Amino acid sequence: MIPLLQPALRHGLLGLTRLLVGARASWEGSAPADVPRIYFANHTSHLDTLAVMAALPPALRARTHPVAALDYWGGSALRRLVAVGCLNALLVDRTGKATAEVMDAMAAVLESGQSLILFPEGTRGDGTVAPFKSGLYHLAQRVPAAELVPVSIENLHRVMPKGMPLLVPLICTMRFGAPLDVVEDEDKAAFLERARDALVSLSRPQTQSGTQPDSQSDSKSTGQRTAR
Repeated sequence: MIPLLQPALRHGLLGLTRLLVGARASWEGSAPADVPRIYFANHTSHLDTLAVMAALPPALRARTHPVAALDYWGGSALRRLVAVGCLNALLVDRTGKATAEVMDAMAAVLESGQSLILFPEGTRGDGTVAPFKSGLYHLAQRVPAAELVPVSIENLHRVMPKGMPLLVPLICTMRFGAPLDVVEDEDKAAFLERARDALVSLSRPQTQSGTQPDSQSDSKSTGQRTAR
């Protein structure tokens, strides 16, 4: 692909995504920050990656890499063009044959000061959040300095549900929650359950006040991390 065309195509794809589904960002417990982060989200649609990327501020978007399945996004020249050429995605083999190489590649992105988008369920669901695969735990152990930010994708499973080829335009919201607190000596099962609970809780936001946390609260929440 001609490099000069990549920004134009990226802008067009993200603009079309915002037009079709809104891709509105709601920062609830964290704030946009140029620090290495693992944004982990529920997975319900092929549009999830585009929607999360569209919701990020441009400066962060340029330093964030979605982790995408090689078997799907590398399955055709067009999909690879969208994933790698436009979204700077990191394509990974999810068959388990190259686990070490996948972990090394993801860790390298975070250690360079950039961020990743992960879908720890491993596959698309029907709107409910399935148990998480272990990759999120191992990556968090590998790069403890990276913030773990849950992202609840709302309504997108109704826009392009699994098995449906047509889009149904709806307004979708990406809710960015507070980074997970560090719990020393936490085992894998407890960590994965806690991470999933954080995502599920974020999908049912409290509406009593009808307002979002102020920037001071966001900044405070973002800083609530201790050494592992």
